[in-house]
Amino acid sequence: MSEISSFIAGMPKAELHVHLEGTLEPELKFQLAARNRLDLSYRSAAEMRAAYTFDDLPSFLAMYYEGMSVLRSEEDFYDLAMAYFRKARSQNVVYAEAFFDPQAHTSRGIAFETVISGLRRAQQAAGAELGLRSQLIMCFLRDLPADSARQTLADSLPYRDWIAGVGLDSDEMGNPPVKFKEVFGRARDEGYRLTMHCDVDQQDSVPHIWQCLDDIGVERIDHGVNCVEDEALVQRLRASGTGLTACPISNSYVTGGLKAREIKAMLDQGLLVTINSDDPAYFPGYISENLAAVTDAAGLTRQQLVQAVRNAFTIAWLPEADRARYLAELAEYTGGKA
Repeated sequence: MSEISSFIAGMPKAELHVHLEGTLEPELKFQLAARNRLDLSYRSAAEMRAAYTFDDLPSFLAMYYEGMSVLRSEEDFYDLAMAYFRKARSQNVVYAEAFFDPQAHTSRGIAFETVISGLRRAQQAAGAELGLRSQLIMCFLRDLPADSARQTLADSLPYRDWIAGVGLDSDEMGNPPVKFKEVFGRARDEGYRLTMHCDVDQQDSVPHIWQCLDDIGVERIDHGVNCVEDEALVQRLRASGTGLTACPISNSYVTGGLKAREIKAMLDQGLLVTINSDDPAYFPGYISENLAAVTDAAGLTRQQLVQAVRNAFTIAWLPEADRARYLAELAEYTGGKA
């Protein structure tokens, strides 16, 4: 292990952009298929992994949603989340805010309660057994009608205390943030925190980020690296302290490269950009690999690397006392340079 990889491995980290369904590794997929007596179209986990060849967002999403078919029971969702929590903790993630996509399951006849109960049990087990604290962010699928998002919001309310916030993901083409302005307003009224995906190199990427800020009033932007194309937008994001959750390795599969240069520019310009893993079962690399990849590709200094990790704790949806404790732990590890 190189010196920088060892340094990254030891850092206490927060992950703010990871889709639990995107952590479904092929090996677990086969186990759940066997449990649920389902046949998969691949003979082995290795063959399945070899088929993960994506060149844009739609080609990834087709495989992503197909893979969810093995998730049927509360126990399946528990096993899914616990597998991620164990892997994250092995990379010294001490806090995670994880996305889940309820519509991808309720549309298959799986009850919202089944999904959330399995994830909740895993959270509790991860906290008790691993010392990993987590919160859930419920994403709406932007390529479904806004009415579906409204119904999903209503379904979530009995479990309001289990869900920190709402997000927006899936295919951005023809599905701008303003399509969901009303439902996000209702979510805010219910006390949910707000974030939205603005995927990389999509049509109208920059206008969509402006919509998130001006029309929706989000607290964070997921991905959002195209902001560097608009100086006024960079100034706005910096002044407002809006966080951005970049995912370098997934960028390299669905667009032109890691976007490491853009991420470095965001750090140089004082934006609160963070590094995350997105869908690491499909884009091979969990948080440590993503941090190492962008550090190597962009030539980040150790100070810049630490800043990216510090930013994650800074923009996390945490009580201030807990944030201060995590930042103190990071500063202790980095010799006071966090």
